[in-house]
Amino acid sequence: MKRTKTARGGLLLISLLLAASAQAQDTINVGANIGNVPWEFQDASGANVGFEIELVSEIAKNLGKKVNVVNTPFNGLFAAVQSGRIDAAISSITITKKRLETVSFAQPYYDSDQSLTVASGSTLGKINTFKGKTVGVDTGSTGAVWASAHQAQYGYTIREYTGLNPAMLDLKAGRIDGYISDIPALLYYAKITGGVKVVERLKTGEQYSVMFAKDNPLAAQFNTQLDAMKKSGYLAKLHQKWFGVLPEKGTSTATLLPMPK
Repeated sequence: MKRTKTARGGLLLISLLLAASAQAQDTINVGANIGNVPWEFQDASGANVGFEIELVSEIAKNLGKKVNVVNTPFNGLFAAVQSGRIDAAISSITITKKRLETVSFAQPYYDSDQSLTVASGSTLGKINTFKGKTVGVDTGSTGAVWASAHQAQYGYTIREYTGLNPAMLDLKAGRIDGYISDIPALLYYAKITGGVKVVERLKTGEQYSVMFAKDNPLAAQFNTQLDAMKKSGYLAKLHQKWFGVLPEKGTSTATLLPMPK
């Protein structure tokens, strides 16, 4: 039977839609605040690299899928997962009770604290010397939450940034006096780039994980993969690659943990 042009066009459209649907099912769209060293950033070739980029890429591979990284400002990640624009989010995201009310997390894979970083030539060494000074934070981050909660106690002014690099430029230029953010990112930045130094650990008991829409089944799949990665030693080797040392015993990088509730 001879098909009309309309019929052939309809079949072609259906084929294209089915192909697009299959491709979508094979791809996990992961939101990431690119520029968040060493978790997700671009190398000299422009490729996305970092601890969490490798982590989610390995998980996706084990699930028989690919990763599509969607560059998203940190404070936009939460709405993006909730609306379904992305399937998961990374960017050294801290698990908190408040966040668990509206999103889900896989088990933690990194224990962190906040830190105070200053320019290399600065004589400032403790947060209690920052009265009348200016500290930078990343908008929407737990560092911003910590800085706001302790602002009255220490008497500093807060300036917000989107991403680490612009804040570091201002810190080195003396436009801000300090920067409060996750300690691993700043230790790595100070080691690789120089010009700044981490002078104080601000203990918070933070733990990082991958974030999903509330009750998204993908969270449980990622959690199972994290179990396997911890058992096999993959996660410990990844930690050693990016931070120069194996994770300490008892930390979430080395210990199997339940999904946060």
